[in-house]
Amino acid sequence: MSRFSSRTGRRALAALLTAGLTLPLAACSDGDGARDAGSGSDASAPEIRLTVLAAASLTDVFRTAGAAYEKAHPGTRITFSFAGSQELVAQVAQGSPADALVTADTKSMDKVRADTGTPTVIAKNRLVIATAEGNPHRIDALADLADSGLKVVLAAPEVPAGKYSRKILDAQKIAVKPVSQEPNVRAVLSKVELGEADAGLVYKTDAAGAANKVDAVEIPDAQNAVAAYPAATLKDAKNPEAAAAFVAWLSTPEAQKILREAGFQQP
Repeated sequence: MSRFSSRTGRRALAALLTAGLTLPLAACSDGDGARDAGSGSDASAPEIRLTVLAAASLTDVFRTAGAAYEKAHPGTRITFSFAGSQELVAQVAQGSPADALVTADTKSMDKVRADTGTPTVIAKNRLVIATAEGNPHRIDALADLADSGLKVVLAAPEVPAGKYSRKILDAQKIAVKPVSQEPNVRAVLSKVELGEADAGLVYKTDAAGAANKVDAVEIPDAQNAVAAYPAATLKDAKNPEAAAAFVAWLSTPEAQKILREAGFQQP
């Protein structure tokens, strides 16, 4: 046998012996590592899924709040269904599966009192006049909305934003004939953004979220209305404890900070 062949054979034998020793060790190491990684949490715990029905004006802020909640509560996933409060109430009355409800007024929540736990007001809001960017029609006050040359859009009377709008317009004896009445306040905002309306009454937070597309004309407090947002668990919730925890979290400093940054007022 040549020196080359002898040396090659010894190297091959050593490699085989080394592999035979290290394979069992590697297998043990992988197993221990997996157990260590899961020692801080229960990997077998099922994922908790919550469905929250929320007023359309909460769309942007609740997406941010939901992400923050999920980060602080690993294993919990929240699905939001946004619509006008009157639509949400109808869904609850029809038995649509959900865990919690947040409306843009207390009257809507009162309609499903038999289906909810005790509601808690988590935030407040006010109306502003949304106009096209730059306010080309120079709208300065509520009274300007009575101009027949303006295309004004409002939320429908059964929508909280529509009720608040009518309340403040009637209080000032301002007659406005809207070109359309929308199913929720976000639809009102969209009409102004797209140029299909010259102005519309929306919540301050909605206008702030579209600041690069619309201008907001402030309405004095004495002429304005305060929108209250109550939150409650639903009695038919699939995850009642988790739903109660989320509703309670909405009143915590962390959640309130998110709401304040979005322009909502404290409860």
